[in-house]
Amino acid sequence: MSFSTAGSGSSGPQMNVTPLIDVLLVLLIIFMIVVIQEKPKGFDAQIPSNRIRKTIPSRPRRPRSSSRCATEKRPGHPDIKINQEVVLSGNLCQRLIDIFAIRVERIAFVKADDDIDFEQVADVIDTAHSAGVDRLRPTAR
Repeated sequence: MSFSTAGSGSSGPQMNVTPLIDVLLVLLIIFMIVVIQEKPKGFDAQIPSNRIRKTIPSRPRRPRSSSRCATEKRPGHPDIKINQEVVLSGNLCQRLIDIFAIRVERIAFVKADDDIDFEQVADVIDTAHSAGVDRLRPTAR
């Protein structure tokens, strides 16, 4: 009794892939080593030392005319407050000059009640500008 396999005769030539696999493994190891050797590098930072401190140069003050700053208390004008301190409208300009003389950013926040006329608010804004305030921002209620 004999068994028969599919196809008779010798099989065709077959390629030996073992040397190809060895070459691929060597290349893989080489690429892995190259990638490990390259360390990622970020941006170079220049950190200032604590020994050298430069002072911020003060901005040249704008010339102000004292006649523009001088305002007298008008009847019917509401109270003006700077940080919860009541200031007379005649002293407002000088008080703002004193406050903003030492500040780098000259920003003032303005808040007015709803029942105040805009003319009175505009007078305060004009006085603030003449005192050296660069920007005025409204505050939220």
